[in-house]
Amino acid sequence: MRRFTRRAALVSAAGATTAVALAGSPAARPPGDQQTANGRLYEIRSGRQRAVVAGVSATLLSWRFDGREMLLTHGADEVGEGYRGKTILPWPNRIDRGRYTFEGRELQVPVNEPERDAALHGLMSFVEWQPVAHRGDRVELEYRLPPTYGYPFQLAFRIEFAVDDDGVRSTLTAKNVGRTAAPFGTANHTYLAAGGDRIDDIVFELPASTHYLVDDNLIPTGKASVEGTRYDFRSARPIGATEMDTAFTDLRRRPDGDAVVRFARPDGPTAELWVDGTHDYLQVYTDDSPSEDRPARQGITVEPMTCAPNAFVTGDGLITLRPGETHRGSWGYRIAG
Repeated sequence: MRRFTRRAALVSAAGATTAVALAGSPAARPPGDQQTANGRLYEIRSGRQRAVVAGVSATLLSWRFDGREMLLTHGADEVGEGYRGKTILPWPNRIDRGRYTFEGRELQVPVNEPERDAALHGLMSFVEWQPVAHRGDRVELEYRLPPTYGYPFQLAFRIEFAVDDDGVRSTLTAKNVGRTAAPFGTANHTYLAAGGDRIDDIVFELPASTHYLVDDNLIPTGKASVEGTRYDFRSARPIGATEMDTAFTDLRRRPDGDAVVRFARPDGPTAELWVDGTHDYLQVYTDDSPSEDRPARQGITVEPMTCAPNAFVTGDGLITLRPGETHRGSWGYRIAG
């Protein structure tokens, strides 16, 4: 696997998947009626932790601690706005005008955010992953992405969601099963619920010393230190009125190599988002302009990203997978002890 400095047969899940009711969703579907607008649902449990994963976009649809929903989520039969909970592939964030050059080839992917003339969040946000294994505390799904116009590469993905006494963990493996090198990046778009009326009262700690400057289309134009800016959350403080749709990098890491974001919520439980060393970038969005008819700032997403926004153009953090090469990375949410 090269990083630019510029940047199974399927195991049947019949009888193993359980459709469950989510906060704000209709009543649970009866056993055997497993299909929803978000595909099959997979419930996993361990002690005080419970999560629900949906097959479409390998979505983390629910994470409950002691029965309390920790995520800003949506019903299983709703499409939901804001890419909530989705696994984003094969690129996160935006490609400016959908155009990029890779190893001498000029390529164009569909522009699906016309108001910003951008290709947003990859190609897999509405495809259903297939089950490989589902046990009480974990589920494993897979999807093979065929070549398409603008992305003529072949990648195979496998993802595991697991819960333990602390929280929920996601581990993604991507393998180049084609004959040519492939550009690659990934993210996850889960929102943590405010734990109160708005996210303003969350005491937020973000271990990032650099943020990205952007143009009107949210395409990076440079970087700057967070020092002395509204984006400096290296020491925990309330989010207050701060609005962000902002990418960060230069993460402070703990001795185990993880970077940890903390959310001290006003309703009690303090949640942590941890990312391993394959995730060097975080996109923070404070839910200021929901496309649904609901109040703003009901949740916050901190997206673990393996590359920067517009990395297919700039190479900033872009991963190149050669034929047969594999990428593997993990992140998760937990309740702070």
